[in-house]
Amino acid sequence: MTGAMEKARRAFAPFDLLVFDWDGTLMDSIATIVDCTIDALSRLDGVVPPPRARVREAIGMGLRESIDLYYPGHTETFFAELLEVYRDLWIGTYRDRSTLLPGARETIEALVGAGYRLGVATAKSRRGLERELEATGLGPAFVATRTVDEAPPKPHPGMILGLCEELGVEPGRALMIGDTTFDLDMARAAGAPALGVLTGSHDHERLSSSGPLAVLASVAQVPAWLDGRSLSV
Repeated sequence: MTGAMEKARRAFAPFDLLVFDWDGTLMDSIATIVDCTIDALSRLDGVVPPPRARVREAIGMGLRESIDLYYPGHTETFFAELLEVYRDLWIGTYRDRSTLLPGARETIEALVGAGYRLGVATAKSRRGLERELEATGLGPAFVATRTVDEAPPKPHPGMILGLCEELGVEPGRALMIGDTTFDLDMARAAGAPALGVLTGSHDHERLSSSGPLAVLASVAQVPAWLDGRSLSV
């Protein structure tokens, strides 16, 4: 595609910013997070971990919000102990088990090459995200990122709104791409459109209930979907 053709295509593209969730959307990490969470809870005296399915469906909320759901009324001492155990296990045992999902790298490279600005909105910590951006080599692809350390947890709209404010983008021109209703509901609360992908925590029926523009099998389908949207504008 020539430079002139590319500029013309982008002029009619419906989005100025593509915001990706991380775990379950770009990273094949959901099973690893479930394993680490259950392992950490199992190491606390007198604590019975929730079923795997319940842990899986809460990924994306943030660890504290998940624990609030599993153990209502827990103490700060309990959470602090769990957090310490979880971090030690993640760093020592689990963090290197996650890899990029098939097609994720190629998708990001294709979108950058097409001139899109990309961002990340994730329930990971800043430290955790920075480590994985460096490990995957994808850091330079993203013009801005937000973690749970800088904004309220999903589905609060703060991550998307913060990214839009930083980059001068209207929320309606920012597309959120994620694997959970927490991602999609965050987008809706921010006034942003969204796409669901089926590589993470929530199934098609649940994602569809949050009103995304579409539910795709994976991020590998995003470039073709965007091309179709561009041509139809």
